[in-house]
Amino acid sequence: MPNTPIVIKFFAPIIDVTTNALMDVIDQAMKAGQKSFILLISSPGGNVFYGLSAYNYLKGIPVDITTHNFGSVDSVATLLYCAGKKRLCVPTARFLLHGVSAQFPQPVALEEKQLEERLKSLRIDLQNIARVIASNTGKSQDEVIQAMLDRTTLNPEEAKSWGLVHEIKVELFPPGVKVISIQYQEQPAQR
Repeated sequence: MPNTPIVIKFFAPIIDVTTNALMDVIDQAMKAGQKSFILLISSPGGNVFYGLSAYNYLKGIPVDITTHNFGSVDSVATLLYCAGKKRLCVPTARFLLHGVSAQFPQPVALEEKQLEERLKSLRIDLQNIARVIASNTGKSQDEVIQAMLDRTTLNPEEAKSWGLVHEIKVELFPPGVKVISIQYQEQPAQR
């Protein structure tokens, strides 16, 4: 029934596989006429590219999305959470805001211009993340950047006073709705 929300339980890092799975589930449901989703999120964060892409996708499609932190929304997963028109949180959850980092495979040799390029990319990623959070909370971009640099952890009440959470609520979804699970398990290393 298209008026009843579909619940998507996103219990995964923000990476290519999980982000693509999320968008595919939503695309298929929209083709069937679905207009309402509840996105349950508990995620350690992940890749900025996929987090920003998922946020922009979810904000730009013509559906009603409620996000609900049911455990921990860390790092770039905060962007996924911000995509909700209505943002809920269980009373025993947390949010973690921190700066962005770069991974360098070993061994690595970078020229000065490559380091400058990487630093510029990190700064733009930090600004983009802060812009999303600021536009959804009422905080200034500078306040969000400082909170990220300070590695701020918010409990539900603090997140609500920030404007990140609209309501603290234990019930995740009404009975009888369809629940789709997106999870990720690392594959064991090949020997």
